[in-house]
Amino acid sequence: MLPGWRQWLFAVKVSGAALLALGIALWVDLPRPYWAMATVYITMQPLSGATRSKALYRVVGTLIGVTAAVVLVPPLVNAPEVLTLALALWTAACLYLSLLDRSPRSYLFMLAGYTAALIGFPAVTSPETIFDTAVSRAEEITLGILCASLVASLVLPEPVGPVLASRVGAWLTEAGRWTGDVLSGVGEEPAVRARRLRLAAEAAEIDALSTHLAYDTSAQSRAVPLVQLLRGRMLMLLPVLSSLADRIAALSGLSGLTPELRRLLADVEAWSAAGAPSLEADALMARIEAADRPLSSRASWSALVQASLIDRLRELVAIGRDCRVLQDGIGRGDGSLREPLAFASEFGGRAPRHRDHGMALRSAIGAFLGIIACVVVWIATAWPDGATAAMMGAVLTCLFATQDDPVPAILSFATWTGIAAGAIGVLLFGVMPLVHDFVSLALVLAPALILCGLLMTYPKTLPVGLALGVNGNALLAIQDRYTSEFGAYVNSSLALVGGIWIAAMVTRLVRSVGAEHGARRLVAASRVDLARAARRRGRGDRAAFAHLMLDRLGLLVPRLAAAGPDSDLSRIDTLAALRVGMNLVSLRRARHGLSPDAVASLDAALDAVASHYEGPRGPASEALLHRIDAALARIEAETERSGRRDALLGLVGLRRALCPAAPPPGAAPLAREAA
Repeated sequence: MLPGWRQWLFAVKVSGAALLALGIALWVDLPRPYWAMATVYITMQPLSGATRSKALYRVVGTLIGVTAAVVLVPPLVNAPEVLTLALALWTAACLYLSLLDRSPRSYLFMLAGYTAALIGFPAVTSPETIFDTAVSRAEEITLGILCASLVASLVLPEPVGPVLASRVGAWLTEAGRWTGDVLSGVGEEPAVRARRLRLAAEAAEIDALSTHLAYDTSAQSRAVPLVQLLRGRMLMLLPVLSSLADRIAALSGLSGLTPELRRLLADVEAWSAAGAPSLEADALMARIEAADRPLSSRASWSALVQASLIDRLRELVAIGRDCRVLQDGIGRGDGSLREPLAFASEFGGRAPRHRDHGMALRSAIGAFLGIIACVVVWIATAWPDGATAAMMGAVLTCLFATQDDPVPAILSFATWTGIAAGAIGVLLFGVMPLVHDFVSLALVLAPALILCGLLMTYPKTLPVGLALGVNGNALLAIQDRYTSEFGAYVNSSLALVGGIWIAAMVTRLVRSVGAEHGARRLVAASRVDLARAARRRGRGDRAAFAHLMLDRLGLLVPRLAAAGPDSDLSRIDTLAALRVGMNLVSLRRARHGLSPDAVASLDAALDAVASHYEGPRGPASEALLHRIDAALARIEAETERSGRRDALLGLVGLRRALCPAAPPPGAAPLAREAA
């Protein structure tokens, strides 16, 4: 936990940027220079590209927020109830849009929301100054953003590109280990399986990191399109490996792993262990094609599973080769590829993301009620600093809205704000009266500012660093001359902490749900999409569906870990559900090449799958298994139909994912478990 040189560098940079913003604000005589200092701590990120991207969205969000305040306050100032409702609704609506966006752009919506509250509530006592207040606030915030961006970009910048390349390399290395385990038939312990699932969450983190790459100064900044293509293949690799493990296990039980297949699996494993070189991929693909056999009208279950295995091996080699080609292109940083991609046509377009409208609306209602509660206390007590409480209520209900249970984080923020109030009080009334120039002021502030920066470099202490850095500067309230008064300081500190506590209480009543509830919502959303995919007819985009399902998987993995091993959710095979989705999309495409009778049989199986996912979570029924087997038998009898092979293999995958313990079609029934 001892900070290294990178942590010290960031701490010195953020404190230097804060002091630079303070010095410029005092020089140009801005009314509240401490807003510029606090903005530096909100904006500054360890990576320079991330700082610049956040800076851009913060500037735009600030301008939208101050405009909203200028539009709302003057005409409604004589109707405080209506003004409170307007500001609360604006903040809640912006938060709702922010939670649905789930990209760095979401910060723009969130900031536009609570900036209007930050400016609007203090202005109710002097509405005639709202325009001047809005302009000065925009100037102070923009100054802080510019100082953070300049220091991050000019003083030993930490580019995003090398960090992203390192994360991609580590991900592919771990995926390579999993590939070796799958192809060699090694079973997985629960701890190893959990680590494999972490790949989905890490892919989502890599995607979030890549969004800052366009604002980077590294060579990799031109490789943004390649990163998006690579992420698609990284995500598709997970269901392919899961399917391969299932097919190998099934064939082992059927004694269907022929010597030829074993040699092929061993060679693919050796190719993967060697780093998936593209020069050998073509020869390996030719061997896979040679091992593929036509499926006769009386193909055995073992032959169908073997064909499915060959199909997945083909995908594994193509995706693995693409990953290495893209990794090489990203590493070179020129945005070009030296070799064509095998799956180029399947990974175009924008990747869909999971959106939880229900939780976004619930968070927006929590923010709305939190602001209303703070204003009610303000009016009922005639609190001189009640506007500060309303401001903090708006900010805190927005900042932690992405968490399942934001209350612990909000209460921690309140605790450290209280500690900051005590420490700042000692500094403000014991040391600051002795300060008479900017140099001595900088020397006095530097240790505390550096400490806040160090705390921000660790995920566990990041909220502490933010609480001290942002609220500490607000409490210090540095002006061009010393004007502090103890009673006003105590009242302002109580308002800060009080607003945070009110936000925590309202959030506890309206918004807190817990990790297990969040996991159940994600599982339910996936089941709805699986049912919809089974009900719909026509072609489907397999890559888009994989993006959506794996995006949910990335959100689900940490929640399953937080829910604990005793939760019934821990028994869900999340990758099996993903495989169901992939096969459903393949079947929807294959049905266009079948005869009407075969289409009717396949549609009956798809409708049974839809009914399974529309009902309560549980084992697949005998009726569903019989529908799948009937469709298999009917489509096997098809001759010279373009969709026959894809339909058969899709049904094999569906049967293995939903009923992994079921005996082969036509065999005596055995007990089986749900996917």
